[in-house]
Amino acid sequence: MRTTVGIIGAGPAGLLLARLLHNAGIDAVVLESRDRSYVERRQRAGILEQGTADVLRAAGAGERMDREGLRHDGIELRFDRRRHRVDFPALTGGRSVTVYAQTEVCKDLIALQLRDGAPLLFEAEALAVEDAGTDAPRIRFRHEGREDVLECAYVVGCDGFWGVARKAIPAGLAQVFERTYPFGWLGVLADVPPSHDELVYARHDRGFALLSMRSPAVSRLYLQVPDGTDAGTWSDEEIWDELERRFETDDDWRLERGPITQKSVTPMRSYVHEPMRHGRLFLAGDAAHIVPPTGAKGLNLAVGDVVTFARALTHQQETGSPELLDAYSATCLRRVWQAERFSYDMTALLHRAPAATAFEDRLQLARLERIASSRAAETDLAEAYTGFPFG
Repeated sequence: MRTTVGIIGAGPAGLLLARLLHNAGIDAVVLESRDRSYVERRQRAGILEQGTADVLRAAGAGERMDREGLRHDGIELRFDRRRHRVDFPALTGGRSVTVYAQTEVCKDLIALQLRDGAPLLFEAEALAVEDAGTDAPRIRFRHEGREDVLECAYVVGCDGFWGVARKAIPAGLAQVFERTYPFGWLGVLADVPPSHDELVYARHDRGFALLSMRSPAVSRLYLQVPDGTDAGTWSDEEIWDELERRFETDDDWRLERGPITQKSVTPMRSYVHEPMRHGRLFLAGDAAHIVPPTGAKGLNLAVGDVVTFARALTHQQETGSPELLDAYSATCLRRVWQAERFSYDMTALLHRAPAATAFEDRLQLARLERIASSRAAETDLAEAYTGFPFG
């Protein structure tokens, strides 16, 4: 089998890249180790930056997002029993975010990919990327019980942190930057309408809490918990009681309770692999970088990577110049590091470290006070949250 671009992974990054290349007239093949049902059910991110939503629309994948997604024009910060709303459009010249689950993005992109006939192979496990440093890289994979080879002009690894793509970059060429946090998020899905119409980020002496949503009828909520926590050790009543404590305010706001349908714990880490390119192999998304979820940047960073690659390859096809492809890693990493910085800042701002001192607690409150009282500080948060420019 032969193609121009071999894409490993049918998450939102790999699927969007296939769509962008299809629209540019560039052939590609997508290999996904899981079955279609799994890809369309795996719960991940739910916040789309302005730029991500715009890219999906331009790619022809925005119709259902615009019909069913929830546009959010701000977030609420809670601290010291007080509430402060950050107004995105007023601070950013009209930008906003959209609540639309990754599962739904994948469903939309899969439907487009299968409708247009470009190869998308489920249950096709990539085993290795070979000859990445040459002009003829290959992906060795297993599909329908037999091994095969996909010969490519380029390979893009959208196969996550545990995938094979990054392993094809020689260790001597790589630098890794990482940080592991001593806490995680206990996340729950609940069949109850959200108790607020925008996301609520709460800093509390007992730890961070986040009120989010998947739809007008389904709430998504998170609690900061110690690293290594087993979600099964928390009863539903304990979760709701703790959420109430951390969201408490001095007004009459109340948290609505409902049946919890799912519980899981997400570890928190920051990770960057440099470079994001080796020869004809390009890394995108979690294969190259991971952010703590506090800043809602993971999916959006992956979209920025594949948009950058698609633009660069289209430029080479149209002009013969490899300039943008050669700059891929540096271009992506500028945006990646700004997102890492913002995600780290949000995490440090809102989470209570296990050994935090009274001095550090007061610093957190002082930072939040600054955001609530300074348009400049508030604007910096709003610009970062709604998204850094692609490229």
